[in-house]
Amino acid sequence: MESKLNHTIYVNNLNDKVNKMELRRSLYGVFSQFGRVLKIVAMKTMKMRGQAFIVFDEATDATKALRAMQGFPFFEKPMRIAYAKKEADVITERKGAQQSEKKRDRRLNRKPPSETFGSDVVNRVLFITNLPDEANEIMISMLFTQFQGYREVRMVPGHPNIAFVEFDVEQNAALAKEALQGFRITPTHPMFIKFAKK
Repeated sequence: MESKLNHTIYVNNLNDKVNKMELRRSLYGVFSQFGRVLKIVAMKTMKMRGQAFIVFDEATDATKALRAMQGFPFFEKPMRIAYAKKEADVITERKGAQQSEKKRDRRLNRKPPSETFGSDVVNRVLFITNLPDEANEIMISMLFTQFQGYREVRMVPGHPNIAFVEFDVEQNAALAKEALQGFRITPTHPMFIKFAKK
């Protein structure tokens, strides 16, 4: 009976007289034809003898393997295969990483960067948004070095579309903001400039 769809399949009724390394190699050879195998767990302890867990990168590949190899004679014994009751650690860790990434994206989407970091209160640091993906420190600094009191550009790692530009005093930052507001680095990307939140 097939239980719940899973990336991992549980194989039993294996020949326990076969050397552990040879068993793993042979299982890999048989099951990798159905898709990318991430891990094979086969132990020779009393509790685990004659059993193995095969973890696939894709759950659909695990299904194909389960259906095609059910009852297949392997080292003279027919394999009995089912979905494992629990997902393997490598899969749950991957899912956890994907979930936290989605949550982070949702959190960022709820509050646009301009609201998080931008302000209308005068500051000597400017917050730039809507930069093209190819924007870099040199490109941005070339635009702002023409203004008196320019100090530096700070890009935000992982967010190529935003940057901070620092000036010596608020007045110089305000002049640069006014002059470059809406400046198009590329035809589709007019810069949006606000004062950074203090």
